[in-house]
Amino acid sequence: AVCWQTSHVADRSYRVGFAMSSTTALVSAFSFGAACGLAAVLLRSSKGEQTKSRLARLVPSQTVFLLCDVQERFREVIYKMPHVIATAKVVLACADVMKVPTVVTEQYPKALLKTVAELDVSKATVFEKTKFSMCTDEVVAHLKTLGRSSAVIFGVETHVCVQQTALDLLERGYSVHVVADGVSSQRPVDREMALQRMREAGAVITSLESVMFELLRSKDAAEFKEVSKLAKELGDANKKLAQDGNSLC
Repeated sequence: AVCWQTSHVADRSYRVGFAMSSTTALVSAFSFGAACGLAAVLLRSSKGEQTKSRLARLVPSQTVFLLCDVQERFREVIYKMPHVIATAKVVLACADVMKVPTVVTEQYPKALLKTVAELDVSKATVFEKTKFSMCTDEVVAHLKTLGRSSAVIFGVETHVCVQQTALDLLERGYSVHVVADGVSSQRPVDREMALQRMREAGAVITSLESVMFELLRSKDAAEFKEVSKLAKELGDANKKLAQDGNSLC
């Protein structure tokens, strides 16, 4: 009888243990399946955000132009500075045509002087700064009032003020576009390395003509003739810059 009772208890213990083991396995399988499902959802969401980020389309109503420190003291020291100025001049004209707001910064103008005379910044909002990045408290506050999601940056120096501005704006969730034919540094290698780093960080490295026609989108746009004229002026300027040995391209 004792043997029978012992065997009976052992059998019941085995069944309970087996049931608990099966339940645990079932719960584990369910948890694993749920985790996989959640991971799949998050992955799809992440891919969607990455695709959206890669597209980074420019729309006039969501774009702001940022002109970084194109000042008189830099004129003689920046590599191919005439090309930077020529590009900036067309960007400012495009901003006027496409009704895109422009922010201009001047790095310590007491020593580095004001924006070069060739550039009319009277319709832009100008900020003085000592910080390298354009993203001073005043500029960031101004950008918030504009409510734009895309920033197009051009100016100097590529590896210092432009790069730090791009990284700061990327951290703040902006879609950042850097105009390659509108940025430079004192040394070409610094310019090239900065463009590479900004691209790897998530910025779009583009050209001014690409920016202009993406903002335009169609020949049916009301601004088509004016923007086409600017594109021709840009092309003519680039040819002369190449002839004079001042082309970045």
